[in-house]
Amino acid sequence: MTREIMKAATREPARPADSEKITINLGPIDLGQIDLLVSEGFYANRSDLIRTAIRNQLLAHADVVRQTVARRSLVLGMHHYTRADLERAREAGERLQIQVLGLASIAHDVPPELALDTIESIVVLGALHASSAVKAALAGRIE
Repeated sequence: MTREIMKAATREPARPADSEKITINLGPIDLGQIDLLVSEGFYANRSDLIRTAIRNQLLAHADVVRQTVARRSLVLGMHHYTRADLERAREAGERLQIQVLGLASIAHDVPPELALDTIESIVVLGALHASSAVKAALAGRIE
């Protein structure tokens, strides 16, 4: 297979809307090796190699992740809290302890007062999506 065909076959898909951008620092030797593998057609680009390396490490540690998720009672995946969810919690006198490994999101129509009334604590290993007003209101409750 030629390098051009391999590159076309390994083009990365469009970035999903629920992915997060991260920044890493690498030394020049590591970066050079990455660029060499990309230029030889093993990966479509630097990001493709880095994503593959991360997935391989996550697979290597999958048992530890599973055990920790169970031990810490984390919700695995994506969990969305709507305004109606929080209003029901307030009516029931409940206070939420949000613990998510993945993505936790609070709807943008949730006012800060409702979030304060219903969310006791937030632990998110991954990403938290919420309005800046809700994040500011809950700042002391976010670990």
